[in-house]
Amino acid sequence: MADSIPYFRLALNLPHAGRIARRILHLVPAEDASSEALRQTALSLEALLAPYMDLDDNPGGTLAVRVRDQAAVLGRKLVDQIERAKAGHDRLGQCVRNLFECLELGQEGAAISLRAGEDPKSFQRPF
Repeated sequence: MADSIPYFRLALNLPHAGRIARRILHLVPAEDASSEALRQTALSLEALLAPYMDLDDNPGGTLAVRVRDQAAVLGRKLVDQIERAKAGHDRLGQCVRNLFECLELGQEGAAISLRAGEDPKSFQRPF
């Protein structure tokens, strides 16, 4: 990953990551069998983060880090599937970047979101 890619550095925020995972679920295609694996990964991501959406803060102890790491794995898998299905678009890519930012992985999110369809010239991207 290039160090020159600008990115937002945010603190871990599992409640907001859950809300973004829900947005992603609504943005992935649901109409054909070729996108079924993609939809299942989006469902798994949303299910993992859903218990934290109504919290005011992250869970305590090492749980937050474990959930973050699991969400990052699912996020990477999701992007691979978006690429394979050619399902990427700007809004979906933005949500992927936002998800990784909320997981304290902003630099990775800035790079991986482009693979998910985010427009590199989007005004939403860090500069």
